[in-house]
Amino acid sequence: MALVASFIEILNQPTIGDVVRELMILMSPLWIAVFVGVLVGWAWKPKWANYSTHFYHSNSFLSLIPTFNSLKFQLSPSISWILDTWFDKDDTSSTTSLISTSSSSDCSLSEEQGGEISRLVTGYDLENLNRLVDGKDGGPDWIQMMDRSTPTMSYKAWRRDPETGPPQYRSRTVYEDCSPEMMRDFFWDDDFRLKWDDMLIYAQTLEECPTTGTMVVQWVRKFPFFCSNREYIIGRRIWESGPSYYCVTKGIPYPSVPRRNKPRRVDLYYSSWHIRAVESKRRDGQLTACEVILFHHEDMGIPWEIAKLGVRQGMWGAVKKIDPGLRAYQRKRESGAPLSRCTYMAQINTKVSADYLRSLEGSTSGVQAGEPSGSGEKPLGRNIPKLVVVGGAIALACSLDRGLLTKAVIFGVARRFAKIGKRL
Repeated sequence: MALVASFIEILNQPTIGDVVRELMILMSPLWIAVFVGVLVGWAWKPKWANYSTHFYHSNSFLSLIPTFNSLKFQLSPSISWILDTWFDKDDTSSTTSLISTSSSSDCSLSEEQGGEISRLVTGYDLENLNRLVDGKDGGPDWIQMMDRSTPTMSYKAWRRDPETGPPQYRSRTVYEDCSPEMMRDFFWDDDFRLKWDDMLIYAQTLEECPTTGTMVVQWVRKFPFFCSNREYIIGRRIWESGPSYYCVTKGIPYPSVPRRNKPRRVDLYYSSWHIRAVESKRRDGQLTACEVILFHHEDMGIPWEIAKLGVRQGMWGAVKKIDPGLRAYQRKRESGAPLSRCTYMAQINTKVSADYLRSLEGSTSGVQAGEPSGSGEKPLGRNIPKLVVVGGAIALACSLDRGLLTKAVIFGVARRFAKIGKRL
């Protein structure tokens, strides 16, 4: 009765302005409660909420991915788009025997010489990535969400929502006046990445194989003040097929580095890409541009609906900042600066024959990966009330983080609610 009486008293105010002001005062405790609830929920997310991801392995990657989770991760694997991509030791010997450096026997020998580390990222992962690139992974249709460009780069992005796991993303970026080898080295060079990627605050190589080029690296990425930073243990490897490169990076189990409460480890991570030379947009017939097709997904512990809301409107502002980093890297290489250890490892690739890759193309039927879908979006497995989405957006907009994905979320949410305000 007290609430009803207060409401009636507000409606009896002499002017509309007084009514609106009193209503805002009445509703303010509710919005504060939503904000605090979301804040506390993210900061104190229970550990059991992530336990289920520990049971995924590379076989579930094929069935659930639609790739990004193969970007599990995973853009991954197959923008995340992301289930855990654990390696399957039983399949390693049979898979790697199909791959050849100069011949099948040479590659099998290099796999054996590489030891256990080479079994963390295997030919099975190459097969997954190849199917994603060809659009034959059997996943749901991609929905186009972005098409932007600058004088030196063009960018297109798609998203899809698997029945389980986080959203998966696919992008195609073309950089002018860049070779595939330069792009390969740029993405692999963690020392230089620390200079242009303001979300990455720590990077260390834990293990490497000088025979296959396989690496295990540890990353720590910065998150908003109300979330702990995120730790990644990533296995990565590059395959070369003629003039193109297949680069696989994914989260892997690594007991040698114990888990900590902070930073929180991200298990479900997949981010892999295909690099090749393409014709410049100048249409001069020269293959002076570089195409990067990325598949990514990951589960960072942020509600997926909130992340999707921001990514759609704000990711371009973050993506276009990669280009200045690439140009700075080109200038560094042209100056004759010594190569970093990561760059040296990026140039150790496992060669695969074109015949082997062609044999993978017809193994699975599917739609063309680059075609946008006109179908409606499927609901996510993590649907959350609209009120929580609003509260989460407020929390994100108030954060001070400068990271890549978080920036996209913050500015995307801000733009979305600004448009809603205009319509009202």
